[in-house]
Amino acid sequence: MIIITGAAGFIASNLITELNLNRFYDLVLVDDFSHEEKNKNFEGKKYSQKIHRDELKTFIDENHRHIQFVFHNGAKSATTGFPKSVYDSLNLEYSKMVWKACVEYGLPLVYASSAATYGFGELGYNDDHEIVEQLQPLNDYGISKNDFDKWALKQERQPYFWAGLKYFNVYGPNEYHKGRMASVVYHAFNQINATGTMKLFKSHHPDFKDGEQQRDFIYVKDLSSVMMFLMHHRKDSGLYNVGTGEARTFLDLVKNTFKAMGKDENIEFIPTPEDIRDKYQYFTEANMQKLRSIGYNKPFITLEQGVADYVKAYLIGHQYH
Repeated sequence: MIIITGAAGFIASNLITELNLNRFYDLVLVDDFSHEEKNKNFEGKKYSQKIHRDELKTFIDENHRHIQFVFHNGAKSATTGFPKSVYDSLNLEYSKMVWKACVEYGLPLVYASSAATYGFGELGYNDDHEIVEQLQPLNDYGISKNDFDKWALKQERQPYFWAGLKYFNVYGPNEYHKGRMASVVYHAFNQINATGTMKLFKSHHPDFKDGEQQRDFIYVKDLSSVMMFLMHHRKDSGLYNVGTGEARTFLDLVKNTFKAMGKDENIEFIPTPEDIRDKYQYFTEANMQKLRSIGYNKPFITLEQGVADYVKAYLIGHQYH
């Protein structure tokens, strides 16, 4: 039995597909399941049961002898629009409950942290435990994720294996429900379909030209591969970056979206909204040495490969993975 929190969400629903492809069917899906659009993410997948997130602790207490692994991807992932108390409740206190249950019953745990913990990247993008206390996230979402990482590292009692994954800029299928928080590929596809044009933010930084702001874009299927690896590895506990290790520009991303759609490029630049301008990241790039050092040697999907797959296999036909 494998527990998956946030099961109706973007990342966890892709993990469910990967588990099914590897013949894991005794899956317990955990979420609030009140969002009809999100629930489409796991339609047609094989699982044993689903439970409301508020019932998880009781479920673990009653079924811990049958549980083999816990994937905790459930979180309030919107970076803005909610009071800090919401992030503290769902991202910090709920995660502490999951951690303590895994300690109590000897269950291995992989949980979702975030590259949002790095803030502007003043200390680099290195998943060293030594810098966690010094990180300065830019919003309450990032703060809540970093607060849990800090709490976890201080615990004397830890699951016998645990990993906190710092996801970078993830894109891919099953994000139809995410609205403003969906990936740039998703927004580009819809904008190009509607207007024939894609609008990108201008640069307000002297070191970056318009559209040449850079991110470490990672295809969601790579996240599933990393989580599967860790489920079997079960040693070398700690925090791990999950990116490609190669920053790419927004121009690269959008040009590949036009190409995958078979349309001519038409890109315009608009000012970055003032409400996010002072917290806008111009560069992120994961240091992937740590994950590689424990034996993860699978090549990451390139931006060209990932965008082409996402657009052609999923977005054009509004398909799910």
